[in-house]
Amino acid sequence: MNLQAIQALVEPEMRVVDETIHERLRSDVVLINQLGRYIVDNGGKRLRPRLVLLGAGAAGYRGHDHVTVAAIIEFIHTATLLHDDVVDASDMRRGQRTANDIWGNEAAVLVGDFLYSRAFEMMVDVGSMRVMEILARTTNAIAEGEVMQLLNIHDADTTEERYLGVIRSKTARLFEAATRLGGVLAGVDADTEDALARYGMHLGTAFQLIDDVLDYSASVDDMGKNVGDDLAEGKPTLPLIHALATADADDHDLVRGAIEQGGVERIDAVLAVLDRCGSIEYTRQRARTEADLALARLDVLNAGEHRDALAGLARHAIERDH
Repeated sequence: MNLQAIQALVEPEMRVVDETIHERLRSDVVLINQLGRYIVDNGGKRLRPRLVLLGAGAAGYRGHDHVTVAAIIEFIHTATLLHDDVVDASDMRRGQRTANDIWGNEAAVLVGDFLYSRAFEMMVDVGSMRVMEILARTTNAIAEGEVMQLLNIHDADTTEERYLGVIRSKTARLFEAATRLGGVLAGVDADTEDALARYGMHLGTAFQLIDDVLDYSASVDDMGKNVGDDLAEGKPTLPLIHALATADADDHDLVRGAIEQGGVERIDAVLAVLDRCGSIEYTRQRARTEADLALARLDVLNAGEHRDALAGLARHAIERDH
């Protein structure tokens, strides 16, 4: 199932999710309405809330709470983007100016806090302690991942294991929560819930690894940001970590210096090292492995369009160019 078919499968529900997002975004504070609507309306493909809907459908859910949970997931994701852009001093995301670049860091952080608090308010509406427990632990893990990433900035000694721990907390945990919650709402057994959660974790990891690849290979038109932004911020992502582990002495020193100093002055030289070391292909292969692990977790689900769509997303995650 291709991406267009996957999106079409849950499009009626996604329209309700979007309506819920805009309704619950409303505030008496004009700046919250302006800034919140700006980032939500530029929110990309809404992959994470779609995962809630697909997971619920694959698990046989027939209620309405999955729409609220999908909106909650999107609010949490949007809040993390606002905070990320402030921490990274980013001025572009998905080809658009970031909220912090337009309204300032203070407003972006505070509206991010509003989105977190609104998300937890909506959790109460769902009325499930299990849902609240999962989302509370997820937001805590995301925050830990953000701090772990901050500690890795300009650290050329970051290991592959440590880096994977960061992306599993910072990125993949929200994917995991999205698919797990679809099963929780449907009341599936523990094995099925665990399979849905592990699918999400592996999918999210694959998704981030391909983001790492695209940071060194995609065009600004495709990615909506400049090539080498991770390097400019001194982030030791997997392509750089692999190059450091396999390069000869001169190339090793060049990549180490680029991470420790940041900037993109040596981006062409770093790209050449990544090519010589096969670091981009190595990262792609790690992403393929994660996608295969995600696909294997779907075996416990009943055959149907929603399971096919989850499988299609795993393939899309590693084949995409933006």
